[in-house]
Amino acid sequence: MSQSLDIIHDEHRAIAAMLSGMRSLAAGIAAGRLKPDFGLFDDMLRYIEEVPEKVHHPKENEFLFARLLPRCPEAAAVIAELEEEHRQGEARMALVRKAMAAYQQQGAAGFEGFNAALVHYIEQEWKHMNTEEKQIFPLARTHLTAEDWAAIDAAFLANDNPWQGAAGEYAALFTRIVNEAPAPVGLGGS
Repeated sequence: MSQSLDIIHDEHRAIAAMLSGMRSLAAGIAAGRLKPDFGLFDDMLRYIEEVPEKVHHPKENEFLFARLLPRCPEAAAVIAELEEEHRQGEARMALVRKAMAAYQQQGAAGFEGFNAALVHYIEQEWKHMNTEEKQIFPLARTHLTAEDWAAIDAAFLANDNPWQGAAGEYAALFTRIVNEAPAPVGLGGS
């Protein structure tokens, strides 16, 4: 069928890994097992800001949703909701950034606010990805034509791997995160 749905699914898995890693780190801090590593959190948040928000979501809007909408008008409401969530991505991430800055300033007293903002963001992203995979993917498989898939696949395959970015920047960032994050999130020390 479509290589682009496989690409989107793989990108979702990479996003999910980053979100799960942040959640695990925050849980470790809450349990007293870990000390906050703001540099690591900053790298993880930057990855989410750069890759999903600036590369992944625009591709979904411009190629998959744009082709599906005329073929499947009943998908209009869910597509509109997903596109609105894409538009709000930077503002939602700004709330997490603001909560992290407060945590850095306030010390332990700021953790609960940061954790709440982070968990809220993560839950919204999980819901968002599940909506795409459980509602949009089946509709796309049913309603898009071979011509649609050829155009969508060409667009997705023509793009450089967004997880590597220009000159491997995102791959280097991902590798740094994995090497710095303590086990079981990454390979770093505790």
